[in-house]
Amino acid sequence: MSGNVDRWTTTLRRAWRAGTLWPWCLAAIAAACGYAVATVFHPGYLSADSNTQLWQALGDEPVNDWHPPVMALAWRIVIRITGDFSTMAALQAALLWGTLWVLAHRVWKKTGSRGLSLAVLAVGFAPHIMNFTGVVWKDVHMAYALLAVFAIAVTVRELPQGRAKTRWALLVLGVLFLAYAALVRKNGIPAVIPVFALLVLAAWPAPGRRRWLAATGVFVAVVFAGSAGVSAATTPLATSVYAVIPVDDLVHVLTPAQVRTAAEQAGASADFRDRLVTTAVNCQKRHLTSDAYLQCYPHRRPFDVTHLNQHAGVVVRMWTQQMPQHWKGYAEYRVRVFTKLLFQSNQVFWNGTHVNAGARLHPVVQKEPLNDTLRSALQNYVTGFARDLPMLFQGWFWLAVSLVLVLRRRWTGPYTRELRLLGASSLLYILAYLPTAPESNYRYVYWPALSGTVALALIAIAFVARRRAADGPAGEPDTHRTVPLAGRAPEAAPAGPREDAGVAV
Repeated sequence: MSGNVDRWTTTLRRAWRAGTLWPWCLAAIAAACGYAVATVFHPGYLSADSNTQLWQALGDEPVNDWHPPVMALAWRIVIRITGDFSTMAALQAALLWGTLWVLAHRVWKKTGSRGLSLAVLAVGFAPHIMNFTGVVWKDVHMAYALLAVFAIAVTVRELPQGRAKTRWALLVLGVLFLAYAALVRKNGIPAVIPVFALLVLAAWPAPGRRRWLAATGVFVAVVFAGSAGVSAATTPLATSVYAVIPVDDLVHVLTPAQVRTAAEQAGASADFRDRLVTTAVNCQKRHLTSDAYLQCYPHRRPFDVTHLNQHAGVVVRMWTQQMPQHWKGYAEYRVRVFTKLLFQSNQVFWNGTHVNAGARLHPVVQKEPLNDTLRSALQNYVTGFARDLPMLFQGWFWLAVSLVLVLRRRWTGPYTRELRLLGASSLLYILAYLPTAPESNYRYVYWPALSGTVALALIAIAFVARRRAADGPAGEPDTHRTVPLAGRAPEAAPAGPREDAGVAV
């Protein structure tokens, strides 16, 4: 018996020294961390938006397109499989920590450093990342889906020759994640485009025009097919939610008298005209600079989510007729809202589950109360960092990070192209809010914060690894590194499916 134990002990020690055990240790650590984070947030923090989507997912309210129908459908499927609404928040934590494990494993394969691979997992505990991990929001879904595609692309690029089936399976998974990201946050499409390019370049380092066109066509087809499938499964009510943006522009750029005249010229009904005028007056009195339709518009009770859909055509006509004439005021207003988003982002922590006044929290949520002790501990952690390191929660900082990622020609380590495309995704996403930002909210820059944090971590890891290599090994030799620490990966390692593996050219 003792001989068997000795043999097992010897085998484990050899495996530990060789590094074959460490990926499994990383997986166990990531799973434990993900479970701990999911426990803190259990059964998931909900806002008015996510509470509405839960009603829709459970079939207690008709689905509408004010919030993404694909998210309501995904939640419905999760509930039917598991029987518990809280699984959605747990899946968010699982996706984040699973993705971080993949990236940590890549770092381990390149550097052979256990400490540096653990540094990747530490991203999940960053206060500006962990603050929303268990909040059921479309912003979180989009961010984690895009990060998963990044991890898939890194993995695909480094697969050895002869793994064509694995490569194609990962590419299909990446396209599905990308399609979900595009559907769950429509204004996130600018962020999706560079990540799509990253995925294509991971499979084919130098794709020609035909391959670019084919890949783009497939992706667009998947997005449209997914949208059609979601619509068929949910039959969402039309709300014309896009019209809240021109409403903001009209009531903040024009005076109340000008709003009245513009509404009459556009053919608005007397009732809608008067409500728009009242909206402009209310926002002026309350000194509100955004979110006019929800904060200043005189709604009937209960809130009619389809009301704006009845007047969207009038709103668009008003905007197209008036904004060219008041272009200077429009530009000034949009710069004002955008700078507030960049420099005064609020809501760095969502404190539990809350709904709007007059709204009803779903009964299943009331049956599973939050752990107030853990919620308070998380709040102290996040708000303390927001006080001491406020830049982590501000859009300007992540805009600057994305600019640096894009503009620098080469980074230490093998991921220069990936880092630049990751920066481009964040940059385009932030800039897309210039004409569309409805208010100042940190959740709107959550993806740039997440991608920027991962990028900075990879840059720091590559820098430390190169310094260690230059100074000589401190401790046991680095026998696990498979890719050079600077520059590109070896050209001998193929990054795309072989032509004889069924690739359509």
